[in-house]
Amino acid sequence: MRAEEYRTRDDVVAGWRVRITCYRLADRYYASVDNIDPGAKFARADAASREEAEAAALDKATRRLASTRAFRGSGAARSSESGMFSGRDG
Repeated sequence: MRAEEYRTRDDVVAGWRVRITCYRLADRYYASVDNIDPGAKFARADAASREEAEAAALDKATRRLASTRAFRGSGAARSSESGMFSGRDG
């Protein structure tokens, strides 16, 4: 089995720059949302159609990102730098 209808696009969700990836395996579509740099996936979904999978993943991403605080130099869309989780110790 191999991925077909693979597509990525960049967008802004809740003020954050994200990459949305969607593809089909057999009869299911899988979508994921990541924060571009470093590419950490934080929302995933699958459904019978591409639109449903992307909508479900974007809904999860919107809820998670809406409650995320943006620090100076973070991956927020208004910033020229990336690193969504800067500000965390570690």
